[in-house]
Amino acid sequence: MKKWECTICGYIHEGDTPPDECPVCGADSSAFVEVVEEAPEKTASAEIVPESAPDPPKTTLIARATDLILKFHLHPISVHTPNGVIPMIFIFLLIAGLLGAPSFGHAAFYSLIFVLLNMPFVLYTGYITWQNKYKGAMTSVFKIKIGASLVSTGLLCILIIWRYSQPEILETGGLSAILFTLLGLVLLGTVGIAGHLGGKLVFGKD
Repeated sequence: MKKWECTICGYIHEGDTPPDECPVCGADSSAFVEVVEEAPEKTASAEIVPESAPDPPKTTLIARATDLILKFHLHPISVHTPNGVIPMIFIFLLIAGLLGAPSFGHAAFYSLIFVLLNMPFVLYTGYITWQNKYKGAMTSVFKIKIGASLVSTGLLCILIIWRYSQPEILETGGLSAILFTLLGLVLLGTVGIAGHLGGKLVFGKD
């Protein structure tokens, strides 16, 4: 049985031919290469291999930041902030609207600001990871993930500005409160989609 490796995400497929589409990252069959297992080469004990000169260290700030982001997996770490806080925000919005509890509305508002302040780092580490680990591939998975991230950021801005201009929007009820809460639900959905696809890329098809 042949093995095929996706050059974008590293997924291994077993079969006579590569799959039409990678089940992990969505790359088409042209992104797959056959995995050929080579026998270990015998080396002569008396042979002396000259030491190669070490690569010059990367000195630019961007290069150092890129190395740190990839080495310590900072993007998967950073996305836990929106993925963890936004579900709580939506619950607070529901409580504030249903019970007319202003304290929960305030908590949701400040939590939205907290998440928005984290988004530049989330987006930047995501971009670095996408460019370096996944070669900047624009498959369907990455298009959806990038789109969901940008929509999430836009919704955060809309909700914060709207809440700032109408501080009692949830407590007063009405159509505005319903629309505001629905936007919070859409935000929860877009963050969930981006998180699901990110987990799929990290952990594979299963």
